[in-house]
Amino acid sequence: MYIISRCLLGFNCKYDGGNNKNDDIVEFFRTHDCVTVCPETAAGLESPRVPSEIKEVRVTEDGKDVFTVVSKTGDDMSEVFDYGARLSLASVLVEAGNRIDRKGIIEGAVLKANSPSCGTGVVYDGTFTGTLTKGLGVFADKLIDACLEERNNPDISDENRLFADDFKVCDENSFARVFGNK
Repeated sequence: MYIISRCLLGFNCKYDGGNNKNDDIVEFFRTHDCVTVCPETAAGLESPRVPSEIKEVRVTEDGKDVFTVVSKTGDDMSEVFDYGARLSLASVLVEAGNRIDRKGIIEGAVLKANSPSCGTGVVYDGTFTGTLTKGLGVFADKLIDACLEERNNPDISDENRLFADDFKVCDENSFARVFGNK
């Protein structure tokens, strides 16, 4: 099972009311077992909406990232983005757990590049100048944390694991390189 950002499949859920449809990813979706996510619309944000960016990431004592997400108008959107990420992650994990014959094993995710929710290596820096900085989106961070927590938990038996041993996350720009042979 793969997780795919809805905007990459042509759903108009971007902040500007549009999408980021990628025909190669649409074809991959048609030929693979997939679930779709848009953490921002899951949180109740409408499309179109005022754009938001990650302004700061703080690491807690237990190693978790806490994101400060702000809209272009200065509103603190942190709780909304955190809620959408948690809701989307829970939805994915429930979907994976409900699959029979281990067809729910999460093999990977193809997420929207640079997004404050789905960014997988770089995100916009919170200045609304188009400047990118190293980091993850809120959902991507929670997804990777969930995989790492499962791998590091000796109490979860192999038959109860939801993430594949070779679980990978990428964006649409590295999709062909990461999942092109699948």
